[in-house]
Amino acid sequence: MKTKIHVIFFDAAETLFQINGSVADIYLAHAVQHGFRQTPGSQVSIAQAFQRAFHDSSPPVFAETDPVKLKQCERLWWFDIVHNVFYRVGMFERFDEFFEQVFQVFEDPRSWVLFPETHSVLTRLRAEGFELGIVSNFDSRLFPVMRGLGIDRLFDTVTIASLARAAKPASKIFEIALEKHAIDPDEAMHVGDSVRDDLEGATKAGLTGVLLDRTGRHQVSGGHVIRTLEELFPLVGC
Repeated sequence: MKTKIHVIFFDAAETLFQINGSVADIYLAHAVQHGFRQTPGSQVSIAQAFQRAFHDSSPPVFAETDPVKLKQCERLWWFDIVHNVFYRVGMFERFDEFFEQVFQVFEDPRSWVLFPETHSVLTRLRAEGFELGIVSNFDSRLFPVMRGLGIDRLFDTVTIASLARAAKPASKIFEIALEKHAIDPDEAMHVGDSVRDDLEGATKAGLTGVLLDRTGRHQVSGGHVIRTLEELFPLVGC
């Protein structure tokens, strides 16, 4: 495969880095500060409500191209999700203030942590001559997060849903990413933690899809499955 794959794309969150804690913990801590009445089951309820609200949401794809208006669209998209969460678990008066604060929290690189092998794997792949790119449904807050985590310079391209006006698993976002490198789909690999968005989405678009399943929770037939990013090396002939 080494002679064929020239570009390796990665998903971002839960592939290269993860939340420092959990979404539910962060929501709960800041909600309590703004008047949310916590109960013994609040953390679990918020986690379940978030999973459902995120799953039920429409893709983060917007018609706007103006950067300022686009960021407003991203914010409103997340406002609807977070509002849906607390509509289920208990609304509180100062919700708008809470949302403004928690939205900024996830733009802060300190809210995220790299997986232990991320930096060394990316560095080695670049040294081996591969071009690297991001294909993610993350919004534009990804850019400051990547800078803060010190991985922005390791990537040649970053393709996110809100700017591409297409979201994984749609083939269009992969096609846009491929165009940036001027390569055909069979010359690229995509690595991510979602069966639908990453493995199946990339494969359908003609790329070599690789599922990163760190905990072994997925049962998939066909395709490449790895437990750590280091397991990429034999797949690309390193």
